[in-house]
Amino acid sequence: MSYRKTFKLICGVAGGSAALVFAAAAADSRGYFGEQRGEAASRWSRFTVLRAAQPAWTPANHTPAPAGHAWDFNWDKRDPSALSNGKKKEKEKESTTEDPSSERDNGKPKATRNILLIRHSQYNLSGNGDKERILTPLGREQAELTGQRLAALGLKYDVLIHSSMARATETAHIISKHLPGSGVEPVSCDLLREGAPIEPVPPVTHWKPDAVQYHEDGARIEAAFRRYIHRADPKQREDSYEIIVCHANVIRYFVCRALQFPPEGWLRMGLNNGSITWLTIRPSGRVALRSLGDAGFMPPDKLTRT
Repeated sequence: MSYRKTFKLICGVAGGSAALVFAAAAADSRGYFGEQRGEAASRWSRFTVLRAAQPAWTPANHTPAPAGHAWDFNWDKRDPSALSNGKKKEKEKESTTEDPSSERDNGKPKATRNILLIRHSQYNLSGNGDKERILTPLGREQAELTGQRLAALGLKYDVLIHSSMARATETAHIISKHLPGSGVEPVSCDLLREGAPIEPVPPVTHWKPDAVQYHEDGARIEAAFRRYIHRADPKQREDSYEIIVCHANVIRYFVCRALQFPPEGWLRMGLNNGSITWLTIRPSGRVALRSLGDAGFMPPDKLTRT
């Protein structure tokens, strides 16, 4: 059988890797590499052997394996089934006439919470202390554009909460002017102030807070997450739309925690000033990120990340 026929036959039967090995051996024995069996022939032989040793490509060995972490439906400690287990025996002692199914239904959340996290606008970085770090003229323009965007969405906003830092407070008050029909008044919260939530991984060289800052800020920002990011109360009947104006570090940490991603990855995300990050929390405890740092409503020359 000729060399060419042998090669074609093996390609059709045994596959490419086996064909390469056989062809290399046949060519070498017949002198196709030339009478000088030098470096080029050796390299070719080594390549074909290594190539044959590799497993054939399949979707199974090229698809990342699942991390194995199941979604924790009781991440906010408000799962009705988990809450009812501890009180089940007490309820049975108190009353045996109530319908258990209706009791469970009454204790289940029925509404969806939509939380719109707004990063403050550009501010004066050279100010001495928080009080002097107010919005720049461009920052005030950005806040106006964000307020216009929120108004254009046509949603009925329930609350407008903001960090007590000057730049977030000013941003929130400018936004509120564009929501006159909503009846929401800006409410300040110290827990939402900027800080260092957790040491980032991988680390960065341009920003290295002391360990005590992570310890203090991390506890506060985690407390803010637990206060504001959770499923609706069972008494809430209608879906809600809540605005929280705060800071990039706080928002990024909230997103990681809500999606059950490793919280130390918060610094891998970037947010524009005045951008909108939209979290949706279903009654079941499922969380979805509808948008992250949306600033598409701003002209390109108005975009900043200070």
